[in-house]
Amino acid sequence: MRSITRAGLRAIGLLAATGALCAAATVPAMADEPGTTWQPELSEGTGNGVVVSPDGARFDRSTAFGAPADEGDTESSADPAEVVPTGLLTLAPRTLDAPTREVDSRLVADTPPGSTASVDVRGKRAGGGWTEWIAAQDSRTELPEAVTEVQGRLVLTATGAADPTVRELTLTATPGSGAESEPVTEAAPRSYSVFATREGLVGGTTANGHKIVNRDRFVALPSRRALSANGKTDYSVKVCAPNGRCAIAPVWDIGPWNTKDDYWNPSNQREMWKDLPQGVPQAAAARNGHNGGKDQFGRRVANPAGIDLGDGIFWDVLGLKDNSQVQVDYLWTGSQRLSAIRTEGTPDIQILARPEAGAESVGIAVDATEVPVQCTSGAFVRIGDGQYLPATAFTGLPGDVPACDAAAPSAPSPAAPAAPAAPTAPDASAAPSAPGTPAAPGTSAAPAGPDASAAVGGSPAPVPAAPAAPSAATPSASAPSSSTPSAPSAPSAPSAATGPGAGAPAAGGSTAGTPSPGSATAPTPATGVPTGDNQAARVTPGSAQRAPSGTS
Repeated sequence: MRSITRAGLRAIGLLAATGALCAAATVPAMADEPGTTWQPELSEGTGNGVVVSPDGARFDRSTAFGAPADEGDTESSADPAEVVPTGLLTLAPRTLDAPTREVDSRLVADTPPGSTASVDVRGKRAGGGWTEWIAAQDSRTELPEAVTEVQGRLVLTATGAADPTVRELTLTATPGSGAESEPVTEAAPRSYSVFATREGLVGGTTANGHKIVNRDRFVALPSRRALSANGKTDYSVKVCAPNGRCAIAPVWDIGPWNTKDDYWNPSNQREMWKDLPQGVPQAAAARNGHNGGKDQFGRRVANPAGIDLGDGIFWDVLGLKDNSQVQVDYLWTGSQRLSAIRTEGTPDIQILARPEAGAESVGIAVDATEVPVQCTSGAFVRIGDGQYLPATAFTGLPGDVPACDAAAPSAPSPAAPAAPAAPTAPDASAAPSAPGTPAAPGTSAAPAGPDASAAVGGSPAPVPAAPAAPSAATPSASAPSSSTPSAPSAPSAPSAATGPGAGAPAAGGSTAGTPSPGSATAPTPATGVPTGDNQAARVTPGSAQRAPSGTS
């Protein structure tokens, strides 16, 4: 089946399904079951694709986002990929009396043929941030660490004529033996070099219900596990372009290509693709033959994108001219102290190169995002090497933030994961690319320019060793030139968001210090299938738009 972009899904009618409603009722938690048991109030939930009435939380196909079906041959047919409209309802969190790592979820729901109802769970870390959302398996969710605050999220899907309705949800947190939280040791967030595409799709709706506006400032990652609620910034990234400019922005959409590819997690914790090394997006591995060159829906992968950037991030903040390799810090994965910023009515605040008023801008932080706090320098706070924000921008700072001249050494970088044996492609011996080189802790180093040693002419890439520790020096490579050789571009998205590929339209929003796209020439990359750190940092005029994820 041909690829369907998010914009195209809104035009597809759902297949009718017949049959009587089947009740998926379960028994509420027993009174003598150990642990804390509660029933979240459905009417207090917020989300997209779900409406709450006295009868319960009902799937709402008019506001649901779409995703390709998880099953079926999507290459041999000319029909559009099957659509699975999905609704999410985030419920109120619950503070517990004792730490837990295991939560039982019991639903009372009506699930007609072609529909599902399930639960995601997450917990509040000792350092203040949230774990990722973890889907319940056989009504149980095991969290990665002990937590004392738990939150549930309903996930409703429907491809039939009737809609599922959740009548009641009961959650039980089981106290863990020895589940007391361990002391927090500061560690930098995971950081990988991945290929970025432009989201576009102005006027469309993201997976969390956000209406995309012109020059919007958010990102998309290919996993529901790190999706922030609409207007929230629980999961944010710092993304840096080769020219050294950076943006801190929330994750408000799912894509590109896959929807269950949390590639930043250790291999054994990934929701799918556990055979791939940590830090390698499946789309990048598919370009080297993984899964027969297809994504999770069986679609032929046209580029190795691991992140989508809203147009305002892509053009105005990072100054990108076309698709590019970028360095991404997944801020929720570290244990560094984070503090929220408030911009007093503006969408973002400028990140300054020096701790002084009037210093040149080296990027932006979107309003309400939580940014790393390293140390203070007068009236400014350092959030990365050569990156400062005024202290007045923060809603509150920890009382023990050191002065920069007396600051302790930066938090250690996460250990570089050893690459497991690469899977053998069905038609070749090509191995997936190695993860991008993690950034040095606390730095804003942009990724290095394309590696001239990339495989040529589609030859299989050798299995690389685990990534080496990078230099702290910030590369000076600029955004890729539109004249460089290209990897196959993403299929055009049917959306008014698509702008000129050869350059950005006139910039809007905060642009102080933004370089002119294409103002310098990047190193010329090698031709052929990308490998290693260079997962295809190459462009074609007109290709600066997202790879299709299928979400709507």
